[in-house]
Parts: sequence; C-alpha cells; structure tokens
Amino acid sequence: MQKVTFKPKAFLFDLNGTMINDMEYHTMAWHSIMNEDLGADLAYETVKKEMYGKNHEVLERVFGKDKFSPDEVEKLSIDKEKRYQEGYFPHLALIDGLDKFLDRAKASNIAMAIGSAAIPFNIDFVVDGLNIRDYLAAIVSADDVKISKPNPETFLKAAKAINIAPADCLVFEDAPKGVESAFNAGMKCVVLTTTHIIEEFDGYPNILGYINDYNDEKLNSLF
Repeated sequence: MQKVTFKPKAFLFDLNGTMINDMEYHTMAWHSIMNEDLGADLAYETVKKEMYGKNHEVLERVFGKDKFSPDEVEKLSIDKEKRYQEGYFPHLALIDGLDKFLDRAKASNIAMAIGSAAIPFNIDFVVDGLNIRDYLAAIVSADDVKISKPNPETFLKAAKAINIAPADCLVFEDAPKGVESAFNAGMKCVVLTTTHIIEEFDGYPNILGYINDYNDEKLNSLF
C-alpha cells in the first residue's frame, strides 16, 4: 500500500476475511454440506469461488434457482453456520494489528461500522466474542439489505446509518465483489490479502492499496 492523502471520516469494514481471517472455515463448512449432505462432488477451490453474498444466493449459484424450498434453504443455512462456528471458534481472533487500529480510529473520532453479507447470528458471534461492539456506530447485515454485494446497498446503508457521505468513507474488504460494491457506492477501498491474491483485483480503480494486516505502517497516512 502506497502513502495516500485521502483522510476518511469513516471506516467501513466487511467482516469475514477483513476483521477476522475466517473465510477458510466458511468454505470448509459449505464444502462439507455441498459434498457430504448434497452429493455435489465439488472441489474446494470451486466452492471457494462462490463464497460471497447471502447463503441462499450461494446455493442458487451452485445448484440453480428453486432447487431447494425456503424451509430447506433455512435448514441448510443454519447447519452451515453451526459447522462454521464450531470449526472457527478455537481460532477466533482479530486480524493482527486491528485492535490497535480500532483504538487509534476511535481516538481520532473516525466513525466505524460493519457492512457485511453475514447474518446477525454470525456477526454477533464475532463482535461479542471479541468484545468490539463499542467501537461500532452501526452494523449492516445480510438481513438489512435486499440485494447483497456487489450491489452498493450494504455500504450505502452503513454510511447513512453513521451520517457520513459515501465519498468520505473508506472501505476495508478482502473480496473482489466487496471492492466492486464499494466502487458502486462511490467509496475508496483498502484490500486485505487474506482470501484472494492481488491479481484478482485488477481493474478496480477505487483501491488505494493492499495490506496483509493492520500493522502496515502505510495505514498511518489515513489519520
């Protein structure tokens, strides 16, 4: 990440892969359900490519629309989240340096919010499990939007909730679809390289830079 002159008034965080490094556990949970429960015989990398959006959207992309009834989708979704939480709980932790970054942002009066495609069940699991709720002025979850990323609704609702103009918000994301969502919302973005390689983000003009974690000294230029 290069030094930047942009001074944001708010930080909007995606959650999974951005505040915590847990996307592997989501993928493993879906891989287990799709193969062991649904007999899909899909490779891990194939499942990984579908890891964005709401749970019912993931199922529709893989199996087609109307393959499952609403009750079946709900059951599969709950089973998936239980497997994810059981697998990830022993490793639950903020990405390196984020604790100090949150403290510095709070001290600098920079508003913070989460804009995630995760359901409240998983967001609460992380936010309360890591005791970071006091840092957040708003949380926008999958239940709060009609269309998930790359639609801009998630980040626009988060900006509105904290009363900050989209152009003054900086998004932290780990996925190309999330970066696209930020772009569609008129927001600049910093990418965490926890889930995807840099080459997968080619073509997004709103990216200020890439970081491995929040210890990157280039983040100092944001304050």
